[in-house]
Amino acid sequence: MFTQAKSETSYLTFLELRKHKMARFDGKTVVVTGAGSGIGREVSLCFATEGATVIALDISCPMPFEESNIHYRKHDVRLEEDWNSLVTELSTKEGADCLVNSAGIMDYAPLDEVDLSSWRRTMAVDLDGVMLGMRAIIPLMKERGGSIVNISSVWGLVAVSGCAAYHAAKAAVTHLTRNAAVTYAPHNIRANAIHPGIIATPLVLKQPDEFNQAMISRTPLGRMGKPVEIAKCVLFMASDDASFMTGAAIAVDGGWTAQ
Repeated sequence: MFTQAKSETSYLTFLELRKHKMARFDGKTVVVTGAGSGIGREVSLCFATEGATVIALDISCPMPFEESNIHYRKHDVRLEEDWNSLVTELSTKEGADCLVNSAGIMDYAPLDEVDLSSWRRTMAVDLDGVMLGMRAIIPLMKERGGSIVNISSVWGLVAVSGCAAYHAAKAAVTHLTRNAAVTYAPHNIRANAIHPGIIATPLVLKQPDEFNQAMISRTPLGRMGKPVEIAKCVLFMASDDASFMTGAAIAVDGGWTAQ
């Protein structure tokens, strides 16, 4: 009888823990940029699964969301007016509890060959978009706190040959995240950055195979990561499980930066 009672208690505890886990973001509003594909899309789906209302932002959305708690908005992260419109909408509704800046583009040119217009476009999406997003959403978080997760890159920590604009933008995102962490800690707003290695997103899969294979060969785990593996780290950083984490720069890279 004692063994059975103990087993039943353990099972009920498991169910309660599972229920708690699935409800981590009930009643929370999460804004995700770059949500139309890749990491941003997987982040949006994972938050929705755990109960959040997700405002999914992207300049396009090739695959419509079927989930009732994901609301897609066409949005250009480079444009102040798009951010202003979003803030006006959120101010009259639920506000925002979390911001995930995932939008990004690549430029492969080395420094001595990079076109200035391409440099500025990369900076506008990969860095200005992060700044504009935080600048817009932080005031909505000041009264009740919140969490910001910025998707940087291992190339914001270490360098490879070429890709000068991307390297510069992602390194700046890393330090801008730390600035926000220190500046807004008194408002209980946490800001952290994730640095993915090579991840099997549509953007990456379009790259030349030899380029991707060279990256994989230098990754100790010997494979590409999956978008969901980044999304799960985002959810941890955004949740109360990471309540004492701010200003962190976490590599999710299969061991790339451990070498």
